Amino acid sequence: MGSASRVAIVGVGEVGGAVAYNLTLNSMASELLLVDLDLSVRNAQIEDLCDVTYSTNSSTRVRPATYREAAQCDLVVITAASKHMLGQTTVDYTSRNTSMIREVMEAMKPFRADTVLLIVANPVDLLTSLAKEMSGLPPSQVIGTGTALDTYRLRGMAASRALVSPYTVDAFVVGHHGEHQVVVWSAATIGTIPIEDVKMLNAIDRSRIELICKHRSSQISLGKGSAPFGIASVAANLCCSVMLDKHEMYPVSHFQEEYGCCLSLPAVIGRKGILNTVPLSMNEGENAAVKSSGDLLKASVKSIQRDWW
Repeated sequence: MGSASRVAIVGVGEVGGAVAYNLTLNSMASELLLVDLDLSVRNAQIEDLCDVTYSTNSSTRVRPATYREAAQCDLVVITAASKHMLGQTTVDYTSRNTSMIREVMEAMKPFRADTVLLIVANPVDLLTSLAKEMSGLPPSQVIGTGTALDTYRLRGMAASRALVSPYTVDAFVVGHHGEHQVVVWSAATIGTIPIEDVKMLNAIDRSRIELICKHRSSQISLGKGSAPFGIASVAANLCCSVMLDKHEMYPVSHFQEEYGCCLSLPAVIGRKGILNTVPLSMNEGENAAVKSSGDLLKASVKSIQRDWW
């Protein structure tokens, strides 16, 4: 990394801490700046991560920062959010986290002109859409983790049933992360073979796989209280792609002119954020499902904007 490379993480609870650990372990930046309203948590994370640098010879310096300092970094990762508590309504959860992203954006502005924002907090597409509106940054510099983790899950489950490596599976989950996300089965392949032609997968229950992709994080959280490792590893991969200008392709949430909001489609990611959206062949039903998910999300964004402005 260059001598001036800096990454900030806003919100260093379980997910933010896991992202910070991964970035520190891999010396992904010269400086890692941590921001959190809970100063005791922030300071404890810094001390813990400093121990990582001592034991691994990491070249990353971990330190506390203000919101304004964070906004001047190369990359800002936003994981700050409230947990979705058992019995909490979706409306209440969404309201709390949209208010939180607004407060964070207001506290950070103005951003450095070439800063890239990575939104990890949920509901990720909605928060990414709002961050894009509030940050003042070009749309290409605002990214959400979107359906990237769901895509890895899909590939892993298909691979385990076909007895192959997940790296040989090319399949995507796209659209609005959550209940309305779409698995693009029609374009899925193992190697160069359409997934529909792989005999071992002829009898798989696609509906069950889709449900697992949607709900695995909730199931993990029921068992241990949270699910930070999977999403943190995805976020760290995206950070790496940005900071090292790797031009890798991920299904991430980014602005779609057609829908007027941010949702997930495959995109090439580098130092300037989204370099381009990659066209993905979908059948009529899949296209309709993505459009429907985009329309629902756009309506949610407009509703919040009416309340705010």
